[in-house]
Amino acid sequence: MSKLAINTAQNVNLDYKLIGLGERMVAFLIDGIILLTYMTIMENLVNLSQIFDADGWTRRGFLGLFYLPAFFYSLICHIIFGGRTIGKMIMKIKVVRLDGAPTQWYNLFVRWMLRIIDIWMFFSSIGVLSILLSDRKQRVGDAAAGTVVISIKKKHKITSTILEDITDDYKPVFNNVTLLSDKDVRIIKEAFLISKKNTDYKTLNLLRKKICDILQIKSELYDLQFIDTILKDYNYYTQNM
Repeated sequence: MSKLAINTAQNVNLDYKLIGLGERMVAFLIDGIILLTYMTIMENLVNLSQIFDADGWTRRGFLGLFYLPAFFYSLICHIIFGGRTIGKMIMKIKVVRLDGAPTQWYNLFVRWMLRIIDIWMFFSSIGVLSILLSDRKQRVGDAAAGTVVISIKKKHKITSTILEDITDDYKPVFNNVTLLSDKDVRIIKEAFLISKKNTDYKTLNLLRKKICDILQIKSELYDLQFIDTILKDYNYYTQNM
């Protein structure tokens, strides 16, 4: 399973699953079915409606006008839906920048323009080969735009949320943890679990220092104990507010 290490604002690495050829092709086919359905409806509308009952050139002109949204479908969807088309939404995959930040319109525009090379030239062979041969599973458009496609599937486990198992008689240690936001705590927990799994004590120490700086606190607890206590304290106060 290929993964992308993304550096967060807290200077810790989070791993995301990179998406290869299979799921991207399924998403592409779903989008293709949507576009084909739209174009068929537009064609029947022009052919059957009396409004467009004119010479053949006029009908073709109106049809070309109605086809324009289909031509820009991928670009428009990626911009509006934050790096996703309808097909990608269904497959739960998303385009992001290499640093994990949301894509900007210019990233998506470059990526869309290079579909000519990746998809429409040589029967998509260039795009397919670039994804298969790239360490980051990037097609040419991704490489030029500085983007990758990642999975956004959620695992419904307590370890993948900000929730913590705390007992009814739990006594909190740090009463100002509520200065953190849910987003802060989610990043802290993800980094904490990954670092603990990989025995990455350097990252744990960096994370601890960052938390102490934000909350303006000091503690004699070891890094693992300290971060675990912060997570439990946050849950205690937010669940009892």
